[in-house]
Order: sequence, then C-alpha cells, then structure tokens
Amino acid sequence: MRIRRRNWTQEELENCQFYIDNPQNYKGKWKHVFKEERPIWIELGCGKGSFIANLAIQNPNINFIGIDLIDTMLGFAKRNIEFIYNEHSKEIDNVIITRCDIERILTMLDANDTVDKIYINFCNPWPRGKHQKKRLTHTKQLKLYKNFLKQEGEINFKTDDDGLFISSLRYFIEADYKIVWKTYDLYSEDIKNNIKTEHENMFLEQGIKIKALVAKNIIK
Repeated sequence: MRIRRRNWTQEELENCQFYIDNPQNYKGKWKHVFKEERPIWIELGCGKGSFIANLAIQNPNINFIGIDLIDTMLGFAKRNIEFIYNEHSKEIDNVIITRCDIERILTMLDANDTVDKIYINFCNPWPRGKHQKKRLTHTKQLKLYKNFLKQEGEINFKTDDDGLFISSLRYFIEADYKIVWKTYDLYSEDIKNNIKTEHENMFLEQGIKIKALVAKNIIK
C-alpha cells in the first residue's frame, strides 16, 4: 500500500523514546533493551500500529517489537501507540517500533533474542509468480524466522487474500511448521481476544472473509 509522506515523521521518530532507527546494533540483545526482561512478541509489517498498540496494552507482561520499512507508517504507529497508552494512563514500557527490511530480518535478530510469537497481518500478497518469494509467509522467509523463533513458538497469520492463504498453508509445511489451527472465515468462528487491524475493518466492510492460522515452530 502506498502512503503519502508526512513532513513531521522524521522529527517525531527521532524524538520518540520507543523508536529505534538502528536495530542491527541490538542483534542478540533485544531482551536487554526493554526496562524489564519479559517474553518477546513481534509484528512483521506493523503498519500504522493500532494492532500492536492494542495487543501490547492488553499484555503488559510481554515485550513487543513492531517492524516496518516505511518511515511514515512508523510515524503513524508512534502516534497510535501514544494515543492508546494515554487513554489507559499507562507508561509505554513494553513496546518498541523499528525500521527494517523484513527480507533481511537476520540483520537485527538472532537465536539469543528468543522470540515467542510472530504476528503477520494482511501482508502484501505479491500475486505475480516472479514476486512471490517476497511474501512474508514464503518458505524461505519462514525458514529465516526459525533463527530467532523459539521451539514451539507461534506464528499468527491473517489475510484477506485467498491465493496467499492457500499458498501459505503449503509454505508452512515446507518450512517445518505445524499448523495447529486455521480458518477460511475468521468471523464464523467463536473467536476470543481478536484484535482488528485497519485493513481488517476495511475488508469486513467489503464483505471479504478473513483467513487466519496459527502455526508452531517444529525443530527437527
């Protein structure tokens, strides 16, 4: 999704206490970046940040890292996180946002970071065949995540795109993950604690069914 640049983004991010511009400097050390050492959950492609903000405020005993490549998105994420934490009169002490190309995720994370959960929400489906290796759920990407996702750690994935979802079911198996739950229509299920993203609301209004799965990292 293209988004128009905002002039305020750079200055706000530079002055943001929970934004990190050089994540490669913290590779293997992320558990020490937060004020308290807790389990780490990450969102790949955090966009405007409403999902990770709501997830983090509901899980104060978890540390969160939101990753995106686009500065303007991270600027909106910064503002949304601040808004939601201010609404709850809470200090922002368990969430960090950072800029990184997810195809190069191993420049910022390794086995010492021990991530418990990964969230991938409504990522680019890259429908053209020659671009499909760019998918965040492609087999090659899923294998990269194994370098820092702990054994039995989870990946939670949601999408509106039928083709991406069907292909991703195969990708997870190819990358030695176990799919422990899946649905082709999330809102036909008795779901609890589901947090909607901006895209999710938009697709629901259009009558598009949301596909979702949970997969566990199986180390052979």
